[in-house]
Amino acid sequence: MREHGGNIDQARQRFGGRAEDWIDLSTGINRLPYPAVEVSLPQWSALPSRSEIEALHQAAQHAYGTTAPIVALGGAQAVIQLLPQLAPLGRARILAPTYNEYAPVLLAAGWEVEEVGELDALAGADLAIVVNPNNPDGRCHKPRELLALLPRVGRLVIDESFADALPHLSLAGEADRPGLLILRSFGKFYGLAGLRLGFAVGNATDIAALAAMSGPWPVSGAAIAIGQRALLDDAWAKATSVRLARDSVRLDAMVQQQGWRLVGGTPLFRLYETGDVLAAQDKLARGQIWSRVFAQKPTWLRLGLPGSETEWTRLAEVLSR
Repeated sequence: MREHGGNIDQARQRFGGRAEDWIDLSTGINRLPYPAVEVSLPQWSALPSRSEIEALHQAAQHAYGTTAPIVALGGAQAVIQLLPQLAPLGRARILAPTYNEYAPVLLAAGWEVEEVGELDALAGADLAIVVNPNNPDGRCHKPRELLALLPRVGRLVIDESFADALPHLSLAGEADRPGLLILRSFGKFYGLAGLRLGFAVGNATDIAALAAMSGPWPVSGAAIAIGQRALLDDAWAKATSVRLARDSVRLDAMVQQQGWRLVGGTPLFRLYETGDVLAAQDKLARGQIWSRVFAQKPTWLRLGLPGSETEWTRLAEVLSR
C-alpha cells in the first residue's frame, strides 16, 4: 500500500502506546465527525434497493449543488480504480505533485502517464487530472480556468475530495458537460472515512459506464443510511465549514513559533516547511501525535486539524517542549 497517512500501526511500532492513545493528524479527515446515525437491522441485513441508492444520489446532488447524473461508489478511490476503463488507452497528464494513486493506477492499466507542473501543460492529453483543492499543498484553481481547459483535453477529471468546505471551487454544477468528470469524497469532510463512500458526477454516458462497472450494490446499506442523513444536513455542513476555517488559522498560529513556514493547505489540513522534518515528526510522535511526511519533499510536514479541545491542548503542550 502506498503512503497516505493514517498508518498508526507504524507509529505505534516506532513510538509505542495504544491506538487509542494517539491523535492521528496524518490525514485530512475531520476529527469531529458527523454524529452517529442509527442504522436499522434491515439496512444491515438486506441488500440495498434501487430506490434507497437513488435517494442517496439525490442527497448528494443536493449537497454538491448539482442536477448532473451521479453515482455512489466505495470512496473516491473506487472511482480512481475505474478511470482507466472509461476510454481507450492513451496519454494521461496529471497536475503534480498531488495524490499519489492516479499515476500508478493508470500506468498499471497501460496508459502513458506524464506529470506536469502547470495547468496549461495538461492541454492535448486524452485524460487530464486536476485535484482541486490539491492534496497536499492546497493549490486551488478557479472554476473558469478549469472550464477553459475542457475543450483542450479528451476528458477532464477534477478531484474535489477536499472541496466541501470550499464550495465556490466546485464544478459539480457543470458536471453534465461532455468530457467533464467530478470526484467527491464523503469521508473526509464528514469525518467518516471508514464508511467508504464517494461519488462521481458527470455526463450521463460516463456515469452509466461507471455504474455498470461498479455493479448492482456499490455501497452498503449503512453507507446509504448515514450518507443520506449527513448530506441533507445543511446546518451541520455550514457550521463545520465555519469551524474548520477558524481552526485552520488557529493551527497556523500555533505552529508559527516553531519556525515552520506555511506552504499551503485546505480547511482540513495544513502543509508546513519545517527544515528537519523527521525531527519535527519525532517531536510530535513522542507526544503520541502522528503527522505526515513525504519522501519526495523531505522538508514538508502535513498536519490535520485537531478536533476536541483536549486534542488542541495536547498539541500545544507537545509543541512547547
